[in-house]
Amino acid sequence: MQVGIPRALSYYDFFPFWYGFFSDLGIEIVLSDKTTKKTMSEGSSLVVPETCLPVKIYAGHVLNLLDKGIDKILVPSIQSIAPKIYNCSKIRGLPDLIRNVVKKPFTIIDATLDKSEKNRGLYDFLKEIASYYGITDFERIKKASKSAWRVYNNFQIMRRSGVEYKKALKSAIENKVVIASEQKSYPINIAVIAHGYNLYDDRASMKIFEKLEKLDVKSYTAQNLTVEQMQEGLNAINSRLYWANEYEITGAAAHYIQDKKIDGIITINAFGCGPDSLMLERISRFAQKLNKPILHLSIDEQTGEAGFVTRIEAFVDMLFRKKRSGILNKINLKTAQADKFQVKCRDLI
Repeated sequence: MQVGIPRALSYYDFFPFWYGFFSDLGIEIVLSDKTTKKTMSEGSSLVVPETCLPVKIYAGHVLNLLDKGIDKILVPSIQSIAPKIYNCSKIRGLPDLIRNVVKKPFTIIDATLDKSEKNRGLYDFLKEIASYYGITDFERIKKASKSAWRVYNNFQIMRRSGVEYKKALKSAIENKVVIASEQKSYPINIAVIAHGYNLYDDRASMKIFEKLEKLDVKSYTAQNLTVEQMQEGLNAINSRLYWANEYEITGAAAHYIQDKKIDGIITINAFGCGPDSLMLERISRFAQKLNKPILHLSIDEQTGEAGFVTRIEAFVDMLFRKKRSGILNKINLKTAQADKFQVKCRDLI
C-alpha cells in the first residue's frame, strides 16, 4: 500500500504527523521530488494565471507523483483547525481544484477536516483517510494517531529549541530528538515571517536562510515560538484569530516586532494572496509604530533571484549601519557624560 504526498502547501507543517500516521498503518509514503522550474511551469500551465504560486507548485507536485506511478494521492480539504478558525480558500477547496485541472486517472484521498462542524473532527478525518486502504478498525487508527502526534511533537520541540528545519525533520522521522548545539553570536538578528510553504521550499524562497547566513545574519521564524508567544503577539496588535495561519504571520510578526534582540523583519508572501495582504498591512503599521525596520518580499513564478538577493543585501546593510550608528551614539553619549563629570570635578576643586 502506498500514499503519495505532494511536497507542497501543508507538507511543510504537517509531514511529521503524516509520516507517523501512515508508517504505523503500514502504508508506504512516496514524496514528490523537490520543487524545480519544471514543477512550477507544469503546475502553472494547469490553472488560471491569477492562482497564487503555492497552488501552482502544488499542482506541479501532483503531476510529479503521477509520473512516478502513484495512484493514490493525499489531497485533504482542511476547512478549519478549530471552531470558527478557517483556512484560506485555496486550502479548503484544494481537492476540487486538483480534480478539475489534473485530467489523468488517479484516486484523490480528499478527506475533510472541519472542526467548525459536527462529525468532522480529527478522528473522523483520519478514519476517512484510512478507509481508502480498507482500514476500519478504530483502535488501530487511534494507535496510528498517537504515533503521528509523537513524531509531530518531537519535531515541534526541536524547532522551538532552535534546531534547523531540515535537521529537525530528519531527526523526527528517525524517532530522535536532538538538542540545538551552541550557536555562534551574530551581529544581526532577523525574523523571517511567512507560511511554511513559502519559507522551506528552496525554490520558492530562493534559499533565503542560506543567503542570510552568508550575510552573517541569524534567522528566526514562527516555528521557534510557542503558541502562547504568538497569541501574545496577536493580543499586542489587537487582533482576533480568524485565519488558521494568523499565528504564523500576524502573531509571530507582532511578537518579534516587540523583541528588542530582533533588528528587523522580512516577510515573504505569494503575489495575490488575499489573507496575507490584510495581515501584512496590520504588521506594517505595528512595525512603523515601534520603529522596527521591515522588508516585504512578494514571490511568483516570474520572481528573479538577482533582484531578490539585491533587496535582502540592501536591507541587511541598512540594519548593520543602523546598529553601528546606535552603538556609536551610545559611546559618544558616555564620552560626553564622562567629560561633563570631569568638568564638574574640576569646578569643585
